[in-house]
Amino acid sequence: MEYRHELKFLVSDITLEKLKYRLAPFMDRDEHHADQFYRIRSLYFDDLFDSCFNENLAGTDNRYKYRVRFYDNTDYINLEKKYKLRGMTKKEMEPVTIEQVNSYLNGDFDFTHGRLATEIFASSVKSGMRPKCIVEYDRCAFVEPVGNVRITFDMNLRGSRDIERFLDNSEEFAIPILPPGQHVLEVKYDEFLPTHILQLVDMNNLQRTSFSKYAMVREMLAK
Repeated sequence: MEYRHELKFLVSDITLEKLKYRLAPFMDRDEHHADQFYRIRSLYFDDLFDSCFNENLAGTDNRYKYRVRFYDNTDYINLEKKYKLRGMTKKEMEPVTIEQVNSYLNGDFDFTHGRLATEIFASSVKSGMRPKCIVEYDRCAFVEPVGNVRITFDMNLRGSRDIERFLDNSEEFAIPILPPGQHVLEVKYDEFLPTHILQLVDMNNLQRTSFSKYAMVREMLAK
C-alpha cells in the first residue's frame, strides 16, 4: 500500500453532526457499520525508552508504531504497523488470534505467526517492546471509491493502562481523554480529494491538528 494523505481536526458535537448530515447523501458507511457507530479498541506497544511516544510528541518524521486492534468484538483481530512520513500514512496488518494477543499481554512474543509478529518479537528482544496502553473510541465512517476517500468521526476517546483487560468486553475500565463534546475528524485519501467532498467538509473552517490518540492517552494517563 502506498502512503495516503491523512488530515486531522478537532470538532465539537454540533460540527460533527452537521458534517455527518452533509455527507450522508453522498457517501456510503464503511463495512464495519451495523449501527450508527462501532467501537474500536487498540493495544499500543512501545519500548523501554518510550520511543514511539516521544517521536509523536516531537513530530519526528518517518516513524512507525505497532498496535493490535479489533472492531466491536474479538472475532477478527489484527496486528498492525502504521507508518507516518511527511504528513502521510500507510498501514500494514496481519491477523492474530486471541491466544497470540494473550501471549503479548504476558510478555511472550512468538515470532512464528507472520512478518509483523517477527518484527515485534525482534523489537521486544532488542529494545524491550511491550504493550503500553489501550486506546478506545466510537467511530462513524464514510467512504468514497473515487480518490479512495475515507472520512471518520472518532467520538468519546478513552484510554487505560490496564492492558490485561484488552480482551474484556466491559468499557467501564477506560477513562475519558478529551473534554465532553470534543471529537476527532480524520480525512484520508490517496492522490486527490474530490471537489464535492472538499466543499461538503469545508476544511478551511476547521481546526487542523497533528493529534495522536496514542500520545494523548499516554499523556493523560500519566497525570
